Amino acid sequence: MASAFTLSIYPWVYSAQYQQDGSWQESYIEKPHQTPQQEAALPEDERNRLVAQRNSFAELPLVNYTTQYGLGCFEGLKAFPQADGSLKLFRPQENGQRMQRSMEGLMMPAYPSKMFSAAVREVVARNYRLGFYPPYQPEWEKDGFLSAASVYIRPFSYAEPGIGLNLSRKPWVVVVTTPVGSYFDSELPAKAITTDKARATRGGTGWIKCDANYVTPILVKKQMEAEGYMEAIFLDAREQKYVEEGSSCNIFFYLKNGTLVTPQLGDTILPGINRKSILTLARDKGVKTEERDITIDEAMDQAAEVFVTGTAAGVAYLESITHGGRCAVFNNGAIGELTWELLLTLKGIQYGSVEDKHGWMVPVAD
Repeated sequence: MASAFTLSIYPWVYSAQYQQDGSWQESYIEKPHQTPQQEAALPEDERNRLVAQRNSFAELPLVNYTTQYGLGCFEGLKAFPQADGSLKLFRPQENGQRMQRSMEGLMMPAYPSKMFSAAVREVVARNYRLGFYPPYQPEWEKDGFLSAASVYIRPFSYAEPGIGLNLSRKPWVVVVTTPVGSYFDSELPAKAITTDKARATRGGTGWIKCDANYVTPILVKKQMEAEGYMEAIFLDAREQKYVEEGSSCNIFFYLKNGTLVTPQLGDTILPGINRKSILTLARDKGVKTEERDITIDEAMDQAAEVFVTGTAAGVAYLESITHGGRCAVFNNGAIGELTWELLLTLKGIQYGSVEDKHGWMVPVAD
């Protein structure tokens, strides 16, 4: 099984820069490569040198508003291997619309969502034709695709040269792809703990998939992992009372009264595509859903199941939450029935074993 976020960029990449006439100058770039089989047979140091060449963009300036101030945004989505040998993207239009909103929120020229979908599809298709993708494995079906691999797609903005505090007027948008596997460290128990650190504040950029937003979550998550927890949970910055997000994922609570609750969107919570999808799938199953404020005390006292969602995480259950020295264990520490059903349904749709009733999957190649 591939490890999560392996930095093994596939050969074809995409780059577009905003022009003063309002257009975007697009290019598809074929980086140095051999066949996947030849690369796999290379000595490790040679393979690493080859991959490093694909992670080098001479046209992108080192000193700019993104590298100096975190003034940039990115997306994350996946292409999923299908049993017939093809690849399909999961809801790329949603990612394109979110990236357009993010760039608008950062006061830079917004990359059109229609261009986003076309670029993502073409980059994945070009690499697919070269054989750079994880082939479908029937054994993935045995664990509900928890061990399955996919193509991770990382579109990101990148500013023009600059050193002073300023806005980006001529940004690039770059799209790279790489293999990805299971996100969470399977050696860690599925335990979470709250933190008193703030991920986002009201009036800030918490609703944008902004580079700078991830600094605090990374630091907190790594600290909590060192203490034996899989996930950190962020509360609201003002009162430290209401649940907001995990370190890089949305969070859900299936209450004992049969209601599935997730914190309502605002300017401190990222509008996740998997979050939106899980709400739809839960309603399809007749589950009552609510998007509302939920206190950490209510969550710990009333939740029967807890899980997080995200492009990388998919659907991942939490066996317990520790807060203020108290630990609440859910479903005796095992994955809950609803969580498992939602996981199987979402993964099944993505990998083609469950009917895609909502038309979420987009073929990579005709």
